[in-house]
Amino acid sequence: MEKLAADVLAGSQRALARAISVVENNDEGAAVLLASLFPRTGRAETIGITGPPGSGKSTLVDKMIALYRRAGKRVGVLAVDPTSPFTGGAILGDRVRMFTQVQGDGVFVRSMASRGHLGGLSRSCPEAIQILDAAGFDIVLVETVGIGQDEVEVARFADATVVVLVPGLGDDMQIMKAGIMEIGDVFALNKSDRPDAGKVERDFMNAIELLERPDGWRPPLIKTVALKIETVGELINAIATYGTFAREHGILEKKRRDLVVHSLRQMLSEEIQERAFQKMGQQRLAAVVDSVLRREAHPRMLAADLAREIMG
Repeated sequence: MEKLAADVLAGSQRALARAISVVENNDEGAAVLLASLFPRTGRAETIGITGPPGSGKSTLVDKMIALYRRAGKRVGVLAVDPTSPFTGGAILGDRVRMFTQVQGDGVFVRSMASRGHLGGLSRSCPEAIQILDAAGFDIVLVETVGIGQDEVEVARFADATVVVLVPGLGDDMQIMKAGIMEIGDVFALNKSDRPDAGKVERDFMNAIELLERPDGWRPPLIKTVALKIETVGELINAIATYGTFAREHGILEKKRRDLVVHSLRQMLSEEIQERAFQKMGQQRLAAVVDSVLRREAHPRMLAADLAREIMG
């Protein structure tokens, strides 16, 4: 893994792709690879981009890449796709194909599957961010599909979260009530040149009046038309303004500390679970399953007993 880590630090796109695959598949050596890269992390700005399907997120991200590159920044993009319940792989690819036109010097794009970890996005997504960070990318954009647990989860590890709204979907208020108002640091009203954009803006302003964030930040609504790059520039400026606010008010530091605690909890849970199943073995596991099916023991009690056994 030393050679792979060195190639990542040297900026090899092939090495980046392989390194992300190593952590995504939890291959042998993943922990060693991440540990060797970790001292070089902590510099990239991570921006989550979420919103309902059809809101034009991918086009917006495409224009954001262009503007960041124009400013001399290296940009990594992680497009988090839904996971197939049968294969565990990403089931969408259109967005990544769309981004390939910009991939090259200073830009790296990767599709990642949301692999069904309890609580939302897989552990490999934050670890992929670490790899891009270590490789010297200034900006890491994480785009998710839809509005759901994965989209709420992205706010946990993004320095700033952009929620993209769009007129004409007929469920704008439902979107705002689904926990999205709480996670958005900046809102983009995309396709704002549509005649019904005013209704979405009014709904947003009414909802934001009821929102009381403990950090004191008031999320702005930026009207964007993805094909008008100057409006995307206004969005980038709003993200930068929030970034300054978050640093000056200790929000970013708290978020990163909370992420460390969350990651430790998640990894510890996975480690204990793996050891538990290894300790049981197939024969004992079959016996445990049989006892549950015969209603002789509840799974919660069995899990507690096994945890005590493992912890000694």
